[in-house]
Amino acid sequence: MQAVDMENRFGWGACPDAPTPDSGRQWLMAQLEGRQSRSWGALGSSADGLMALRTQRQEKLRGNPLVKPILKAEITAQLEAVLDGVQPFRERLVWFWFNHFTVSQRQDRTKAVVGAYMREAIRPHVTGRFVDMLTAVMRHPAMLMYLDNVASIGPDSPAGLKQHRGLNENLARECLELHTLSPASGYTQNDVTNFAAILTGWGVDMKAEAPGFRFNPRAHQPGSKTLLGQVFPEGEAGGVAALQFLGTHPATYKHIATQLARHFLTDTPTPAQIAPIMTALQRSGGNLQDAARALADLAGATPHGSKLRTPMEYAAAALRATGTIPTLTGADTSNPDDPHAPAMILAAACAAMGQPVWNAPMPNGWSDLAPDWSAPADMMARADWAYRFAGRLTEQNPETVAQIALGPLLRPATNLAMQHAGSRRDAFTLLFSSPEFQRR
Repeated sequence: MQAVDMENRFGWGACPDAPTPDSGRQWLMAQLEGRQSRSWGALGSSADGLMALRTQRQEKLRGNPLVKPILKAEITAQLEAVLDGVQPFRERLVWFWFNHFTVSQRQDRTKAVVGAYMREAIRPHVTGRFVDMLTAVMRHPAMLMYLDNVASIGPDSPAGLKQHRGLNENLARECLELHTLSPASGYTQNDVTNFAAILTGWGVDMKAEAPGFRFNPRAHQPGSKTLLGQVFPEGEAGGVAALQFLGTHPATYKHIATQLARHFLTDTPTPAQIAPIMTALQRSGGNLQDAARALADLAGATPHGSKLRTPMEYAAAALRATGTIPTLTGADTSNPDDPHAPAMILAAACAAMGQPVWNAPMPNGWSDLAPDWSAPADMMARADWAYRFAGRLTEQNPETVAQIALGPLLRPATNLAMQHAGSRRDAFTLLFSSPEFQRR
């Protein structure tokens, strides 16, 4: 596989002066070893976000004046990691898993913690065990608030009997349907209800000095519960055991293997493409580093262009190829109030093309399928953005950028059209609108 193809498929696109990987597989594997290279010391914890949210509520402040700066700083820092990170494959995996475990700022209170959620529940586990990521996600305030488990109360618990309130099944349903087993496993509505009962009491303590996850036994449905034929004890331990069961279930391994193959390789992965990833998960007890290795081994058998880039992938590739990337690294970030900062250009591009950052409309996240991003209106939005972005590129050479972005993947027809373009801006617009740039 060509180096540029490897960077496009498994990273965020090639950029100037980046070292060319001698061995594609070694380049990918090196990114999975050790810890993430980036520091996030300038950003606060989820407790900090919840304290800001609590203060807003107590003082009845409108417009999220304390939460909004937190959200903007998070978006800036984490999009900078997309644009200038030295571990692009690892970064792609981070965003893949965030989308798998979607939390959306459409639920207003999650704005205070959605960035911290990505750093605390997703990033530390991206090369660890799936079940550990699952547990971290299910205990994080962002997920508990987003899917309303904070409002789920056991009907027979002391709190339920006093308040005459009952179960909220949102978190249990989405965990079974989207995060773990998938409907293909054959679970029933009774399993959803019982799992919701298992998770009662899992909530967020907003009154604590450092707000965060809290198990409230007074809201927990008493007694043992049965999920997919397995009996789990009452209490917080029952929920932990249930997640261990679901996170290591063969149906879960098949589901996430399919999702990985669909995201990185093709919209319609075959059993032969899914099987090696699933086998790696089964043999390793759900080790995601092993799954990523198996995924990389499949790359050479899948031709370039098998996937349409999502708006975020598309805009990130354009910014990287033109050198529109931050020069800061580590904990330092650019000003989130500067609309010309690369991260803010990327955020605006995502919004303009229908994929605003951390704002998926439903818990199933953003689609990986080409038909969902290739309607005529979607293609026009890309062309419009490409033309506007090309207007910024007053010094770059379109042919040089084309070689950086595509190398031998550049079609003669595109190259010829660029050479005959009426202006530099038109040449860049043609490049970014070309089929080979739109796909990876």
